[in-house]
Amino acid sequence: RAEMAAHLHDSVLQTLALIQKRSGEPAEVGTLARSQERELRYWLYGAAKLNADSLAGALEEVCSEIEQRRRIVVELVTVGDCPLDDHVRALIAATSEAVNNESKFAGVDRVSVFSELEGHNVQVFVRDRGAGFDPESVPEDRQGIRESIIGRMRRHGGDAIIRSSPGSGTEVELQVTREES
Repeated sequence: RAEMAAHLHDSVLQTLALIQKRSGEPAEVGTLARSQERELRYWLYGAAKLNADSLAGALEEVCSEIEQRRRIVVELVTVGDCPLDDHVRALIAATSEAVNNESKFAGVDRVSVFSELEGHNVQVFVRDRGAGFDPESVPEDRQGIRESIIGRMRRHGGDAIIRSSPGSGTEVELQVTREES
């Protein structure tokens, strides 16, 4: 009981106090509530505390950070988890760049991230239903997609596919094979 009371005080009750304090800021209240909901679900169902030692933990950190900074909803679904290695870290960094780009340029208030681990293969899909763009028209001096997403994945033996057209939203598909352990 003492452990439960301490956890609820440190997390839920403090978040509720912040929500009361920021009641005039609907975006901030929504972000706080979603963040607390995720944390509470993990705690209630016995999952390990999220941290950057695993694929799921790192994706949670990336999505939460962008959600708070950009004040958008980042819906994250992970199927499977694994320890981080250099290839998976590259995938996380490319995912971060994709979510960040979509939050800045798509003109939406919601981005979806889906991650799946199958054996040694890890895939992440980042999607929005926003403005979309022509990937071929991105100027040569813009390195976000070219180097931070596609180049990064290729340097780690993976791949990145950008599917988008004006008015149809964007999907970034990332794939990498984990290092043998």
